[in-house]
Amino acid sequence: MHAEPPQDRPLRERIPAYAVHALTASGAAFALLALIAAFQGDPAEAFFWLGVALVADGIDGPLARRIGIADRVPAISGETLDLVVDFTTYVFVPAAILIASGLAPFWVLVSLGCIIVASAAVYFADSRMKTEDNWFAGFPAVWNLVIFYLLIFPLPPIIMAALIILTALAQAWPVVFVHPIRVRVFRPLTLMMLTIWGLAGCSAIVQDLTPDLVTRIALLVTLVYFVGLGILRRPKPTSPEV
Repeated sequence: MHAEPPQDRPLRERIPAYAVHALTASGAAFALLALIAAFQGDPAEAFFWLGVALVADGIDGPLARRIGIADRVPAISGETLDLVVDFTTYVFVPAAILIASGLAPFWVLVSLGCIIVASAAVYFADSRMKTEDNWFAGFPAVWNLVIFYLLIFPLPPIIMAALIILTALAQAWPVVFVHPIRVRVFRPLTLMMLTIWGLAGCSAIVQDLTPDLVTRIALLVTLVYFVGLGILRRPKPTSPEV
């Protein structure tokens, strides 16, 4: 007895897959709302919408794997859809937020924005962006976080420019960064730090990106933790289960 071809799945079995694809695609709509807010001079609202997109991005992957989305709707590539939305929310819109921020002369910000989107486009096309044990190889192009921190902790333009250029180069460096959900090393602690970061991020947005001291400390401590994990990581293990 042969299995039913995936393309012949009844509608009731395809609907959950379409729903997950719709959830993923909603990130693009949230990105547009963030872009509108940025150019209306409201970076806090912009990051609110990017935060909503980040939540959707964190939910859709586990749902897709749980229901076997590729078997239900094989004609739509969830991986491609996810990459398109991720590039929009993690790279393109944050670069636009930077340009609208006024943190440096306009031409400097435009130049840095071009560096961000061009370098990240290459990174997103690199099939080696993840290691076998689910760490990110090189800086994982989470420019939404970089710009978020720069708005909360503004730097002199020359230092900010140097930091962005070095971070762009780090996308190709032989360093690793933790995937906070999929890496198993220190996962309970990592999830706890991710929760703290999420709460601190929400607090910063509510406070119009001028947060209180406790929130600033929480943001800095979690930043040190996530960056430090990659620096302290042992050589790549032979088993992806580690």
